[in-house]
Amino acid sequence: MQQLKDILYKVTINAVAGSTGIEVNALHFDSRQVADGDVFVAIRGTIVDGHEFIDKAIAQGAIAIVCEVLPAQLKDGITYIEVENTSQALAYMADNFYGNPSRNLRLVGITGTNGKTTIATLLYQLFKKAGYKVGLLSTVRIMVDNTEYKATHTTPDSLTINKYLKMMNDEGVEFCFMEVSSHGIHQYRTEGLYFVGGIFTNITHDHLDYHKTFAEYRDVKKSFFDNLPKQAFVLVNIDDKNGLVMLQNTQAKKYTYALKTYADYKAQILENEFSGLLLKLNESELWTKLIGSFNAYNIAAIYGTADLLGLEKVEVLRLISELESVSGRFQYFISEEKVTAIVDYAHTPDALKNVLETINSIRTNNEELITVVGCGGDRDKTKRPKMGHIASALSTKVIFTSDNPRSEVPETIIEDIEKGVEPQNFKKTMSIVDRKQAIKTACQLAKSKDIILIAGKGHETYQEIKGERTDFDDYKIVEEFLKQLQK
Repeated sequence: MQQLKDILYKVTINAVAGSTGIEVNALHFDSRQVADGDVFVAIRGTIVDGHEFIDKAIAQGAIAIVCEVLPAQLKDGITYIEVENTSQALAYMADNFYGNPSRNLRLVGITGTNGKTTIATLLYQLFKKAGYKVGLLSTVRIMVDNTEYKATHTTPDSLTINKYLKMMNDEGVEFCFMEVSSHGIHQYRTEGLYFVGGIFTNITHDHLDYHKTFAEYRDVKKSFFDNLPKQAFVLVNIDDKNGLVMLQNTQAKKYTYALKTYADYKAQILENEFSGLLLKLNESELWTKLIGSFNAYNIAAIYGTADLLGLEKVEVLRLISELESVSGRFQYFISEEKVTAIVDYAHTPDALKNVLETINSIRTNNEELITVVGCGGDRDKTKRPKMGHIASALSTKVIFTSDNPRSEVPETIIEDIEKGVEPQNFKKTMSIVDRKQAIKTACQLAKSKDIILIAGKGHETYQEIKGERTDFDDYKIVEEFLKQLQK
């Protein structure tokens, strides 16, 4: 049991009705989870407003309400706290409630459009191999040292983040690597956390359904670095012109990584094959099982981060050579018929371009490159024609299909994608709404030595149509169809 006044430390309070000296059991922003002795924080969400559920929370036993507007009728025996922003207040309260867990380990945040999951996961792998107890908060999974938990968001809500960080404290975790999304920053989910480092990967066309303008999207990312403490480090991809923007107002120590320009951590690709990359990192050479120029960037970021966190450079190079690719990120296998199938999460124009250019830089051009791709529904529509343009320009055959249509009509999404196809590329394309059938068709079209890329969903093991999620795993499905065709 903790006193409400202690949990409210750092929260900007406008008004109080009732006592803050009361003891509380738990914090909740979902009224359905409230029980006797709990605090309910009324969050204004994109779909529902938590202020509408204050009475329900009280009926379920809430003894304190944190809100932005006090109810017209205040109930006896209930403490009401009026604050400027309940999302921000919840972040500080969660941090206090769980005993400021981010200060008891070394927390590094990774933000940018592409590469967050790969960098966070590979850093987790590397530090585990180096013998440390490590935590991971990523899109794919949450790891409390060796124990895995299911991830639901790129950046979880602030209560969930602090709950897992506290679990990491209890397990003696020394380092934690965390994906930091623009949504998470904008919604104050990372407020109050103490980061010892921040990594910027890049910014490309994404999430403009939420942020409306590219400038707003960029500035939200920038605010993460603006708020880092002096003792922290910032490591940015200087090949991205926005890398310098991220460094403008930060007080943290500044470092850079790159492939094309001078940087503190410079990577150079010496060999690029399906079996891996031969890289020169600063003055050292290493072989890695990871593939493509985008992974060369990721490795430069990992190398720089490990060095800045105090690991010995020679040991870091050895450990990087042992790292395995991340689920759904350029995950591939070669069938008995010598067809190469690649599954990748590429769901933005830049990510799709990177993957296709990587494949084209490795292949001999005697084989077909068959791409299966779609776009998610209820998301940024302006990227759809760009995806269509890139897929049709950089592949020999393209099948446009469904991704997660959500509430939209799949055919409409595909029509939007097709608008980006230039006339000379029309004959390369076909549309098959059913994703499973589209993958099957790609397998039927493929001959020995051909390459199939299935883009967009990567690690996801479901497909979302009209609010219903059904099991769907690109990797398992393409593997199954290629095995059937071998029989």
